[in-house]
Amino acid sequence: MEQEVLVVGAGPTGLTTAIELARQGVKTSIIDKRPDISALARAVGITPASLELLRPSGAAKMLLQQGVQLNSIRIHSGSSSLAIPFSSSKNTSPYKFILALPQEQTEAVLSQVLAQLGITVRYDTSLTSFKDTHDGVIATCDNGTTEHYRYLIGADGVHSTAREAVGLAFNGIDLDEKWSIADVSVNDWPHHNAFDLTLLKNGGMAAAVPLNESRIRIVANRANALESLPKEIQVNEIYRQGTFDISVRQVNTYKKGNILLAGDAAHCHSPVGGRGMNLGIADAVCLARCIASDNVTAYSTQRHPAGSATIASSERARKLLSSKQPLIRGSLNSTLKLTGKCSLLQRRLVDQFLYA
Repeated sequence: MEQEVLVVGAGPTGLTTAIELARQGVKTSIIDKRPDISALARAVGITPASLELLRPSGAAKMLLQQGVQLNSIRIHSGSSSLAIPFSSSKNTSPYKFILALPQEQTEAVLSQVLAQLGITVRYDTSLTSFKDTHDGVIATCDNGTTEHYRYLIGADGVHSTAREAVGLAFNGIDLDEKWSIADVSVNDWPHHNAFDLTLLKNGGMAAAVPLNESRIRIVANRANALESLPKEIQVNEIYRQGTFDISVRQVNTYKKGNILLAGDAAHCHSPVGGRGMNLGIADAVCLARCIASDNVTAYSTQRHPAGSATIASSERARKLLSSKQPLIRGSLNSTLKLTGKCSLLQRRLVDQFLYA
């Protein structure tokens, strides 16, 4: 019997899942309750691993044509600054950079690739109910349609309808801190191809990512991202700004019956490390391969540990960088100074940032 899959959610995870399923000959439908591609997404950094995964479909090539290649990392703490080129890595990947691209543009590219494979996202369509049967899932949408699918994939984000309906607990914590974001146009940003991280007093941190020659994205663990930058910048235009909360959560299994979860529906963590969207893309490729090879039980076995490891790594980094303890802060500053003098430590930092 020809397999049919319903993907719920057309963010990067859902789109990548549909692309990879279609490439492997699995009949797939994809829906999203949004009226169109979102213009409010936070993710901007595409890692080398994700570019490798997106290369076979042609998506990586199209993304590279639009994004900004960040070729170095700059870290500032007090009077100390550290700048390390990503080219110092000895990793054999052809992508020795982070590709900076607003998530809405990433989604637009993935949607175009999916359309070339003959699949169009059905926007403004919500999953209202479903029933898991022994041979598949009967799903009903708010447009009144009811269809039978072999599998239903919940790629519908942190507040996943699919996860809640199937009764999987989203275990974890909500962080007691307010984060903020700002997309702005500026005249005088000095580092157009660098990821810029500033460690502030009292456990603060602010990251700035250039999106083109004049536009930068700022994310901070403070209520006002613009005010978190240690130096004044001339802002020509504010495209968007706001605050958001952080949760650190993961389901115990990514599969229950014929329901499978991927991306933020299965796991979420802080922006530290920039792995959220990339973790979802890796979920998507693995899930599509497992479905196409009729080995779906392997999906959760493979991806749950990867999610746990990423969450743990992100939390270690967040706690270190946001520590208010003078001893830890002083040790961090000393480590940055030592790293600036040691090529081995620089390579380790770069490899951790790009490839971990």
